[in-house]
Amino acid sequence: MFNFTQIIMEKLKPMTEQESLQLISSMIQKAKASYHDKGISTLLWGTVVTIASVTSFLERQYNFDIGFDIWLLVLFAIVPQIIISIKEKKSTKVKKFEDEVIDIVWMVYGISIFCLVFYQNVIPQATQNLLKQDGWELSKHFINNTQPNQVIKPFIPSVFSLFLVLYALPTLVTGIVKKFKPMIIGAIICYLAFIVSCFTASKYDMICGAIAAISCWLIPGIILRKRYLKSKLLNV
Repeated sequence: MFNFTQIIMEKLKPMTEQESLQLISSMIQKAKASYHDKGISTLLWGTVVTIASVTSFLERQYNFDIGFDIWLLVLFAIVPQIIISIKEKKSTKVKKFEDEVIDIVWMVYGISIFCLVFYQNVIPQATQNLLKQDGWELSKHFINNTQPNQVIKPFIPSVFSLFLVLYALPTLVTGIVKKFKPMIIGAIICYLAFIVSCFTASKYDMICGAIAAISCWLIPGIILRKRYLKSKLLNV
């Protein structure tokens, strides 16, 4: 007959120093193994924003229309991003505090991007309605008088510059917390692109956006993906 009391007492025996070190080492290795930044999300957003930015520039530069708003790709990309996040959450057994903080930063970033897009699309029409209520409207006057004045709709000058600031924020936080230099460098390049965009025509802001997306997400995503695949092969 088994002596359960004896078994329990044996399990509760104080561990030796060597056993304690082995247990701590095992826990650390499990925690490390549980965190895999596969780079999929970074590649997704880097690709989508780069394509949207370059396409927007080409449309303005060569005066053509592809028939739909290319930035809808960014909106549609939210769906696979949600699926990726759910799968990664299920596969992650141990989540460190710093990862929780980074997740919160990116969540706030997403909310901020949504608010800025909402502002960009709503404010011009709302401003036009308010101006009509006051009995006046905006018009474009040609200094050389070569053309008559033209009525224009309210618009937000260089709003894409503000997007560049937001792109850099979570990227820099993630790079510093994770000590991942490619993201830190990418965020710095993004801030420099923001400064340049303040002095250029809005169509060139799209080029700045493409440079920012490639620097912040696409290149770091490729590096993360290669690291993940390499570690996966070593752990097989």
